[in-house]
Amino acid sequence: MDAKPDRRSFTKAVIISLGTMALRSLPAQTPVNPKKLKIGCTTLAWNVSPASTDNFELALKDISELGYWGFETVSPIVEAYDREGTLAGLMDRYPLPLKAVYMDVNITDPSLRKENVANAIRVAKLVKKYGGTYVVMAANSRRPPGQPRGAQSPDTFNFAANKTNMVASLNEYGMAVADLGLRAGLHQHTGTVVEKRDEVYGIMESVDTKYISFAPDVGQLQKGGSDAAQVVKDFAKITTHMHLKDFSDGKYMSGYCPLGMGVVDIESILNTLEQAENMPDVMHELDRGNAPISARETAAFSKAYLVRLGYGFRS
Repeated sequence: MDAKPDRRSFTKAVIISLGTMALRSLPAQTPVNPKKLKIGCTTLAWNVSPASTDNFELALKDISELGYWGFETVSPIVEAYDREGTLAGLMDRYPLPLKAVYMDVNITDPSLRKENVANAIRVAKLVKKYGGTYVVMAANSRRPPGQPRGAQSPDTFNFAANKTNMVASLNEYGMAVADLGLRAGLHQHTGTVVEKRDEVYGIMESVDTKYISFAPDVGQLQKGGSDAAQVVKDFAKITTHMHLKDFSDGKYMSGYCPLGMGVVDIESILNTLEQAENMPDVMHELDRGNAPISARETAAFSKAYLVRLGYGFRS
């Protein structure tokens, strides 16, 4: 399979998949081994932002109508819509539970730890207010301050020199969230201080997993040079949340793609989670970028793939 499909082949594949999905709506026999995981969806593909009310509402509408089991969004969205008093109404309009909120934290600078604890508590209180149970924590950039994650400057980050502060920070943030009765997990990400395989293992083998567990993005793991399926196997017991993303290294959507079109072994990853019995919230996610089709179509494509693997959706 060509890892870098052009727009025409990409769109054709989506259309074929949508047709398959329609066929799958017909009555079918109950699977011999019914799947236990209930898969939700993040709002990333809809390019939501605090200033984009229409995009956020469209995301909830599409995710709900497609039958995903819940949604996740980023902390600025929840904070903005909470201030406006509109989040509860949107969630009522499109019956879809909030599962988790994603936030950025600094884990390398101890002088920022107190501020970040306060941020984590503020976000966790909002998660709890709207019925969620999880805070997804993404670390700061591995580039010098002021440069974005994707900056092309030389990578001079010294993991060994920063590891102690990183572990201590994550433990403290996790404890703050746990005090509110919620869970927190590290979300490794390309361009952050936890990107490479050895960094992921170095941190997750050192943190206090009573407070901080693993909330990986499997597409980001693959893009960062890891075998995502193997990483999930190695940390299955502490994987309590996940972004389910595929990676093709193509020219669309930062190299990511709908499920089943890339090189991530999605089926193996889901089988690992089914057997681990943690029952994490698994959230399908896809970067929007220059996608040649709509966010809803990409989510429908991924749903069709998951249906073929035996996963059920809300009616």
